This record gives sequence, C-alpha cells and structure tokens, in this order.
Amino acid sequence: MEEANGCISRPSRKRKLPQGIDMLNFSLDELTDDLLERVLSWLPTSMFFRLGSVCKRWKSVAASESFKLACSRIPSREPWFFMVDPSLNQSVVFDSAERSWKKLNHPPLLSNNCNRDSIPVAAAGGLVCFRNTSGDYLVCNPVTGSCRELPPVNVDSLDQPLHAIAVNAYSNYSYKLVLVSGELSKLSFKVYNSSADCWEEEIMLRRKTNDCAELDLNDDNEDAVYFLSKAGNVVATNMQKSPSKQFSSVITLKDGEEIVYFLSSSGTVVACNLTQKHFSEYPRLLPVFFEYSIDVVECKGEMLVVMLSEFFESASLRVWRFDEKTKTWNQIASMPPAMSHEFYGKKVDVNCVGAGDQIFICLSSVELCSYVLCDIVSNEWVELPKCCMKGEAMDFMSAFSFEPRIEACV
Repeated sequence: MEEANGCISRPSRKRKLPQGIDMLNFSLDELTDDLLERVLSWLPTSMFFRLGSVCKRWKSVAASESFKLACSRIPSREPWFFMVDPSLNQSVVFDSAERSWKKLNHPPLLSNNCNRDSIPVAAAGGLVCFRNTSGDYLVCNPVTGSCRELPPVNVDSLDQPLHAIAVNAYSNYSYKLVLVSGELSKLSFKVYNSSADCWEEEIMLRRKTNDCAELDLNDDNEDAVYFLSKAGNVVATNMQKSPSKQFSSVITLKDGEEIVYFLSSSGTVVACNLTQKHFSEYPRLLPVFFEYSIDVVECKGEMLVVMLSEFFESASLRVWRFDEKTKTWNQIASMPPAMSHEFYGKKVDVNCVGAGDQIFICLSSVELCSYVLCDIVSNEWVELPKCCMKGEAMDFMSAFSFEPRIEACV
C-alpha cells in the first residue's frame, strides 16, 4: 500500500485485505482509544497543537497521559532549533522536518521579574536549560511550556569562574546538568541529578598526565559579553547581542565515559572526562595569528569543531574531527567556496549546534546575519530563509537543538 498525507490510498492487487474490512470506507473513529493514540503519536510534533480543534475525542486523547506514553515510544523526532534573540522574551524555533519557523508560547515562569533576563545555555532531549542573572537555573519543555526552577547552586560554587554548562538527557526522561568551573589549571565539576532533585558534591578534575598542551591561565574578564574573535581569543564586545554562548560546550557519552568539551580563552578545545575525572587540551587547529572564529558541536555522540577562517582574500567554513589515534584534526565537511566567500572581511562570528548528521550554523556580524544547515554526511550546505515576525526579519545570534517531545518532563 502507498501512504500519502496520512491517508491510506486504494490497496494494490498484490495484497489481500482481511475479510470484513472495507479500506475505502475506513474511519479513524472505528479505532479503539489505544490504537488511535498510537496512530496519532506518529504525527509531526507541530500537528499536536491542532489535535484539540479536530473533535472532542481527539482533544481528549491529546490531553491524556496514555497519549504521552505512546509518544515516548517513538524512537526519535526531527530536531527543532531553539533560537536566541536579543530580547529573550519569546520562543522561536526552526522546525527541521518542515523547514519552517515557528513561534511558541513563552513559558510564564520565564516572564517573572527575577527570570525575565534568563538566557538559554544548554539543551538535550526535549528540554532547554536557562540561567538567570542570579546564577540559578530553570529547565523548560519549549513545546508544552512546562518549566521549573532547580535548587540553588552552592554559594561557594558561584565564586568560581564558570566555563561550561551542559545537559545530558537519558531514555527514562531523567537528566543531568553539568557545570565546569574553576581556574583553568584547577578545574572541577558539579552535577544536578533530576532523579534525586539535588546537586551532587563538587568533584575536582586532575590534569591528564600525557597532555602536553599549555592552557591559557589569563581568564579574568568574567562579566563581559563574550564572542570568539577572529584570532580565536575571547574578547569583550557589544557585537554579540546575547551572552548565551559564553558557556558554549557539548557533552558526549562514548564507551561509558561522559566527556564535556568547551573552548578555552585562547580558542582551543578542553576535554573534561567526568568518568575518569581528568581534563586535557586538544592541539590548536590553526596558529594564533591566523584569523578565525570557532565553535564546538556534538553530532551522534561525537565532538566536532566548526571553524570559519580567512586565507588568500577568501573565507572558508569547515568542519573538523579529532583523530584520537594520530592526535590530528581531519576535515570532514567544507562549505562551497561560492557560499563562504560572502563572509570574507566581515568579522563574522559562528555559533553552531549539532543534531544527528546536521549542524545548524548562525553566522553574524555588524553587516549580516545568516543561518545555514549543513549535512556532514552528504556535505550539503543549505542557507535557510529569514525568520519574519510581523513583517520584520529577526536576527538570531545562536541556537540550541532539542527533540520536540510533549512527554519530556522537567
């Protein structure tokens, strides 16, 4: 049989239908509630908002806990990208399945005075994590709007320089929020465990003995708004409108080991192995004197680096993977020169996020704002349409990737 737009077409002659079933006159109303929930759970998440307007029965199904259970059995959903804009008072996403922009209801808790200036800092599974100006954290399901404040972090932890914020979501819908802080010569991490609803004891990280790289210890500009300069250094500026990427980091789980990666002040990648309790620094991709902008992403459990660099009066945007055996960086994807040349000489900053085989890239400067979706397997690069709200194009500085799941619990 062929399926088109969710409707079952006329059966082929090669398959016989069970007796007593007339497929031409078949209606979803004939399904039991259990079967109806299973069928509807396969719809794209964006369709869930419309179920309540179809009929009373579908509205009842959409609100039931058993429907959420049916949705949880769907293995995966195409990612949505939660966009970060300067105002921070609305929720806009890019739906990668429908290739369209959507505006979601902003969670009421984020509109409270104490949380009004909260910024998104991490995302995983179906959740996005926010941090308010007091250093407290909130976890939100952008699809349902459900949101909760996490217990306050220990006051002593707030005195340490914060380098990375990462979230890891698990199959049972529990999650962990990881904070990496301290001087770069003496790092530590702290974990919030949603299952226990508490912060665990802070754990020190030792320097990996075979790591010969030198970390840049001059990192004392904590209160500025940051972006990665063309030389790979973190500098204070008003060019980046949102500081959410100040704590840019990713977390991977490989061979039972959880590793958090973040960018040091000199633009190199620092790897913090939470399982083995040690950290190391990766070799630099380019010398300091080269002009480049860099970000780290996670794709299918692997850390990758996206770099925009300038050579011979042209710009190049490439994706790199680190080979642990040879200790070298290898290129795995590259934007066509005809596309990347547009960014030459415009002091463009790249902010990226990975999802499966895709990387969502925000390219921004005083002169331009562009969004590109890269498929690292096919090396396909697609520039996305502008997001227009009330007739005006919106500019976003960065994005966070999450799975749109109504069943994800905060």
